[in-house]
Amino acid sequence: MGEHTVVREVVGPWSLATSRRFWEGFAPAALQGQSGDDLRTVFRVERDWSAATATVRQAGTAAHITVRGDGDLDAAAEQAARFLALDVDGRGWPEVGERDPVIAAARAELPGLRPCGFHSPYEAAAWAVLSQRLRVAQAARLRNDLLGDDGAFPPPRQLRSFDADLPGRKAEYLRAVAEAALDGVFEGLRELPAEDAFARVRHVKGLGPFAAELVVLRGANHPDGVPHHETRLEAEIAFRYGPQATAEQVSPAWRPYRTWAVLHLRALADRRTGRPVP
Repeated sequence: MGEHTVVREVVGPWSLATSRRFWEGFAPAALQGQSGDDLRTVFRVERDWSAATATVRQAGTAAHITVRGDGDLDAAAEQAARFLALDVDGRGWPEVGERDPVIAAARAELPGLRPCGFHSPYEAAAWAVLSQRLRVAQAARLRNDLLGDDGAFPPPRQLRSFDADLPGRKAEYLRAVAEAALDGVFEGLRELPAEDAFARVRHVKGLGPFAAELVVLRGANHPDGVPHHETRLEAEIAFRYGPQATAEQVSPAWRPYRTWAVLHLRALADRRTGRPVP
């Protein structure tokens, strides 16, 4: 097994400790059994679908990303930076708070938080299928049953042949997700405008509007998109901005970090209601 370390200068506000606390609530299984200040997680590398382990440490404004595995470790390090949003120039993010006092307050409450999402659009799409019409805890158990001995989600070729007894059409939809991953449907989503990326993902069988937004915003970690099918987000906007406010009205002030602003509002909603952020 090889090992590769990359030191990446993170541009703009960032706190690994804040991001880790958020991710522990969002995906506790990904961080299970950890101690200390580092963040460690196991994932599939999109370049070759090998399993890799990433350990991330913060030293000032620099992220030390150490990846271990038998595949493309350069690609693994880049992917780790992406799913932690360390590859986004965040110098303009404080200006969003200057334009919007609600976001300024959210930034103060969650200092240095950057979106940390699913390891890949592929894994986000699989989660979207597993969690449809199920409680989060039930879906998490289904996902955990799919994990290999290395702790990583199964690669698409393995998932494509998956034939277990799952509720409804979940097995069929998981196979469609695997085919889409192998066909490159989930590649380059961040290079597209968010709306175009949503439309592409919706062509995958079993992925509706809500799922497509999850894949793009939380799977590809697209920095500048607004979901249109999250009732909890709209409820939080009404709570923070007034009962008549909508995402369409308030989100232009968040550009080009609309996903970041959405995440902060969802994290505040989680704290206020005690519900996990899906």
